[in-house]
Amino acid sequence: MDLVSYYTTIWQTRAEYYFTITLDPDAGAALGGLTIQQTRGVDTRFPFFVDRTSAFLGRPRQKGPRVPVQAQFDSAARRFTLSFPEPVPPGATLTVVLKPWNNPAFSDTYMFQVTAYPAGPNPSPAPVGFGTLRIYDPDWR
Repeated sequence: MDLVSYYTTIWQTRAEYYFTITLDPDAGAALGGLTIQQTRGVDTRFPFFVDRTSAFLGRPRQKGPRVPVQAQFDSAARRFTLSFPEPVPPGATLTVVLKPWNNPAFSDTYMFQVTAYPAGPNPSPAPVGFGTLRIYDPDWR
């Protein structure tokens, strides 16, 4: 699991957070959903454009076909709940794009825990890992 952002300064607008997961080709089920939860970082109030959440096959800057995604955000828990109406097949590389209004107001190391849910009834969650995002103060030198 990788997390990439090309905008890493406090308050920066137009940031996009790319969460990339390569699914195991031997997985017994397609991917039906993910949760992405902020678990570390001093700013716990920066908002997101939830309706602009997107997903595609491939990696950042190597975008493939779009993948339909439905997103909800619980701001108190700092958790995104994502579902894929067309489950993502085993072996695929999936990137989910979250768009904050702007980067956090404070420099820090922000961590996001990612959990996968297989498609189908009564899915058992599987931890995918943590994404680390470093947000810096501007360099005014």
